Amino acid sequence: MRKVRYTLPLIPLRGISVFPGMILHFDVGRPQSITAVKQAMKADKTVFLCYQNDISINDPDRSDLADTGTIAEIHQTLNLPDGNVRILVEGLHRGRITRYTEAENYTLVNAVRLSDTEPENGMETAALMRRAMHLVEDFMEIYERIPTDVITSLLSIDNPGELADVIASNFPLKPDDKQLVLDELNVSRRLELLNSCLSAELEVLAIEKDITEKAQENMNRGNHEYLLREKLKAIHEELGDDNDIEIDIKKYKKNLEGRKLPEAVSEKLGEELERLRRTNINSQEYGVIQNYIETVIALPWEIRTTDNTDIARAAKILERDHFGLTKVKDRILEYIAVRSLGGAPKSNIICLVGPPGTGKTSIVKALAEALNRKYVRVSLGGIKNEAEIRGHRKTYVGAMPGRIIDAVKNAGSSNPLILFDEIDKMSSDAFGDPASAMLEVLDPEQNRNFRDHFLELPFDLSDTIFVTTANSLETVPAPLLDRMDVIEVEGYTPDEKAVIAKKYLMPKQRHQHGLTASQLKFTASSYSAIIDGYTRESGVRELEHQIAAVCRKTARRIAAGEADSVSVTAASLKSILGTPRYHRDRLSAEDKIGAVVGLAWTSAGGDTLDIEVNVMPGNGKLELTGNLGDVMKESARAALSYVRANAYKLGIMDDFYKSEDIHIHVPEGAVPKDGPSAGITMTTALVSALLGIPVRHDIAMTGEVTLRGTVLPIGGLKEKTLAALRFGVKKVIIPYENKCDYDELPAVVKDNMEFVFAKDMNTVLHHSLLGGVHKKTAVNARYVNIPEHCGTAVTASEVN
Repeated sequence: MRKVRYTLPLIPLRGISVFPGMILHFDVGRPQSITAVKQAMKADKTVFLCYQNDISINDPDRSDLADTGTIAEIHQTLNLPDGNVRILVEGLHRGRITRYTEAENYTLVNAVRLSDTEPENGMETAALMRRAMHLVEDFMEIYERIPTDVITSLLSIDNPGELADVIASNFPLKPDDKQLVLDELNVSRRLELLNSCLSAELEVLAIEKDITEKAQENMNRGNHEYLLREKLKAIHEELGDDNDIEIDIKKYKKNLEGRKLPEAVSEKLGEELERLRRTNINSQEYGVIQNYIETVIALPWEIRTTDNTDIARAAKILERDHFGLTKVKDRILEYIAVRSLGGAPKSNIICLVGPPGTGKTSIVKALAEALNRKYVRVSLGGIKNEAEIRGHRKTYVGAMPGRIIDAVKNAGSSNPLILFDEIDKMSSDAFGDPASAMLEVLDPEQNRNFRDHFLELPFDLSDTIFVTTANSLETVPAPLLDRMDVIEVEGYTPDEKAVIAKKYLMPKQRHQHGLTASQLKFTASSYSAIIDGYTRESGVRELEHQIAAVCRKTARRIAAGEADSVSVTAASLKSILGTPRYHRDRLSAEDKIGAVVGLAWTSAGGDTLDIEVNVMPGNGKLELTGNLGDVMKESARAALSYVRANAYKLGIMDDFYKSEDIHIHVPEGAVPKDGPSAGITMTTALVSALLGIPVRHDIAMTGEVTLRGTVLPIGGLKEKTLAALRFGVKKVIIPYENKCDYDELPAVVKDNMEFVFAKDMNTVLHHSLLGGVHKKTAVNARYVNIPEHCGTAVTASEVN
């Protein structure tokens, strides 16, 4: 008795359908399909082949596969070098899947064998078979790719179902149409469907043939025109006339006179000029070759500038345009000093990292001026295509070199200073990763022979100075970061901002708005009023915008004849800029339970972070809200674990986590927040809420906490403490290991705030909770009697 039910490994097919009686080979590449082949070879070599509806899906599920397929036998397998497997199969029977079973790394299906439904009207079936053969003959007249032995085999087939299968499997029908033929069990309807598909395909082939004949005719006409133009060219040469091609070639050769190009460049230009001479001036290729030649000629292959290594001059230029930025200026002067001594440092890539508006871009221009180098700025923000860096192949229409070569061409020097602005804003897509392409550009060992896809010639970038800027290093790939010398550009203190506004920003904006010194004056107090009331930033960009607004309003009053001059004071700012948007002291005036001020660092500088904790009767649920990131959520859980482990020492009932719900919230929920430095802040707020002890309102803190209560160091201390100063904080708790960073804090920060250096949570709680953690008793309350326990504080006075 013939087998009618099967359990077989499944192989989905992309773009093909296998019919019973059909023998073909194809490659299997997907891991699940390769496993299915191996399982079949271990058993009876039988598999189930079915059509995949959407070929773009790499891991199809049941809804993506046709129910009807073919039970097939594997005759031969061949392992290919690329890991794929080529198999030779023979279709045995139609089958329908009844059940899917997921095995290890492949799919098993239960399938039932299907049989054809014999036709009721033999005459009608014979007519359909004859019609199919006529369509096959018409196919042979138009489509010449079908082997003659297929036609011979068709003449010997008497079975109508077999005839339909052989024609469908060997003729160029759409994959979906072939699957429809495979699905049909009624032989008469299968022949009708096949004839319909063949007729539609014949119409398409007829139209395609007409288009091909017309294209061939146009090509012949183009060749004829080419011969005529060649004859015309010969006539011009006999008469001694110059045609347009020769005029272009002479122009290019004239541009090359006196230039000492590298040998490889000269040879390449010679080849391209010869190609240009042989190309029809009206062809598309002529424009492509012209574009390439003009780009290569325009590049400053041998043109260089001589460095000015006068350190005193460089220092004067840097101080002229920028206030502060001591670290950056020192690094630049060190680089110039090495150059002045004849050194050639390999690592000449500087990365300036800091908040927006701190002068990163402008100080790079000053560096170029100090070194007497050409300056070019390349903005990398939003770039996500590798071709933006390496260029496009010149064979494409509209191809152009990448931004590196384009920057060198615009500079007019082979050793310019190139600024890569916003390197942290690059991304990637399906067309490549620009950060990976930048690895070669910023590597001194590789950029000596940088190859742009458009040029196809090596360009020496080893003597080019590259400077990059970024607001944050989090999105910069580690291999790229490893090639750069990172210098942090810190935010400005209020006093520094006032000096910058008076010395640089106000004169610049006054000049740009057409005002004189007698028409607009600023008092010393007005600068501080603008800084405190109208800006919240680490840089000075918003400060410049506010000064520009004052200049605009002043210009309007003077132009309207309302005043001859304006003197800006702290009191008059409200009438000019409106009500102040910020207040210096935003802190609460009262001590609160479960509310603590933390310090945070963002790409825009430092900021304060309010953290609130509520404790409610419940069943021990922990609720975290405020758009927190994964790291910050982990800090909250670590804080809860610390409190649970030290509940007895802190005076908290041991089972509080069972009888009470805890809700930790960080306001401004629309702003994403993440990082570990809020650990001690969350722990303090949690202890305060559970003990009912208020937290001092004028204190802020930052630091990561461990499960043992150890306080770990953090980064961005200067920006965080400046934010605390702006918000009126009087005491700041920071990790003990950040003592070294404390020494570099501005004097205005040290003089106006008290610092506590905490090694563990004992110190933090002692200085932050009102009265510290102390003995507390209450009837039916959470607290237990414990001896007074508090840590030893290390204050700023011990550091000095």
